[in-house]
Amino acid sequence: MADKAASHPVPNPGSPKIAERGKKKDNTHWLYIGVIVAVIAGIIFGLVAPEVASGFKILGTMFVDLITMVITPVIFCTIVLGIGSVRAAASVGKAGGIALVYFITMSTLALGIGLVVGNLINPGSGLNIEATRGDAASLAGGGHGDGADEGLVGFIQSIIPDTFFSAFTSGSVLQVLFVALIVGFAVQAMGRQGEPILDFVAALQKLVFKILSGILWLAPVGAFGAIAGVVASTGFDAVLQLGVLMLAFYVTCVIFIFGVLGFVLKTFTGFSIFKLVKYLAREYLLIFATSSSESALPNLMRKMEHVGVGKSTVGIVVPTGYSFNLDGTAIYLTMAAIFISDAMSMPMSTGEQISLLVFMIIASKGAAGVSGAGIATLAAGLQSHRPELLDGVGLIVGIDRFMSEARALTNFSGNAVATLLVGTWTGTIDKGRVKRVLNGEEPYVEGTDEPDDHDDHDVHEDHGVHAVELQPTPQTGSERYGTPER
Repeated sequence: MADKAASHPVPNPGSPKIAERGKKKDNTHWLYIGVIVAVIAGIIFGLVAPEVASGFKILGTMFVDLITMVITPVIFCTIVLGIGSVRAAASVGKAGGIALVYFITMSTLALGIGLVVGNLINPGSGLNIEATRGDAASLAGGGHGDGADEGLVGFIQSIIPDTFFSAFTSGSVLQVLFVALIVGFAVQAMGRQGEPILDFVAALQKLVFKILSGILWLAPVGAFGAIAGVVASTGFDAVLQLGVLMLAFYVTCVIFIFGVLGFVLKTFTGFSIFKLVKYLAREYLLIFATSSSESALPNLMRKMEHVGVGKSTVGIVVPTGYSFNLDGTAIYLTMAAIFISDAMSMPMSTGEQISLLVFMIIASKGAAGVSGAGIATLAAGLQSHRPELLDGVGLIVGIDRFMSEARALTNFSGNAVATLLVGTWTGTIDKGRVKRVLNGEEPYVEGTDEPDDHDDHDVHEDHGVHAVELQPTPQTGSERYGTPER
């Protein structure tokens, strides 16, 4: 009996416990509706009572301050876990290495396209919006030290914090980025001994993103105040410029999917992007309804296996792509940053734009599938490069939800194309089957295509690498593909 009691210890009745919660219903559609109502109300309020509405701009500023509050932990967790993910993907062999190189290349190209389009259309130019100055600018400039204005050497010196923990309190995003890189590579060098640390950071990331999700429910309030204040000071011109930004972003995403991705897919595999989009039509509808590409992750994995890509390749490329292949988010970040700088009559120089692009390449990795991560990354980029533009993020809050569908659809398309490309380059694809499936000769039937029925081996069986377990964010449904459930 004693042995039995020892093997099954009785929980301490005095220990704190959190009550188990049932499956929570997805109510994000109410947030979407709330933002739409708030934007319309803000426009009407700003046009009808401009003098009163101008005072409501503070609501948008406070919402941005809340976003700024969580930037530091978001960047730290994202970078540390992202580096762990690089080791995981690269260590599973040829497919992982090729996928990472492709992801980084395409994300960088997408960021560059966003910069080019933004500079061509100059969204926000002529608005001359004077932001409500909060404490964000002073925080962003904090911790740089006296050498911050002494050229390149001073800039590099300002990145190094006084102490390890001062980076998290100084308000300097670059210092946080520097510390996160050091921690990430140090944990990576520890091998399996570093996994508990990554587990802790992953748990911390869940907490931070939970807080961020809660903050986003205040988006209607922030959007109302920001839009009302902008319309009050600029009239209907602000609405038109925001509309131009949205239209340009959607057009750019469409061109990127059917132009850039379609060209790459046709050139290297011979497959048609139009047939691939048709094959994934149901997933596109799901993403459009939920504004999140994560919702279609399990089905994408199943359909990529059904189309003829090896299970091991799907298990490596798709989960990793959801953290590293964020083409739509990349286009959004650069176009939004240029819009804010133009709207506030503080355009960024070419050097600043390139520097911002480099920062976004690093900071955007690992934050996929989390609502609000795009806004947080945008704020972090502006805070580190042009802190005086940070309060302008409130301008984007009102239309961010409207642009999320295009971001998610572009991210999803990029990962689907990447799976076919990596499968082709690694020889883990049945091209004859791909053609038959895309031509509708072997349609995918929900519930009949089980991964266990495939002859391809599991990722662990193929490569025997424990590092596959290191993922930057929990991947929905990926435990069936060699990634253990946390």
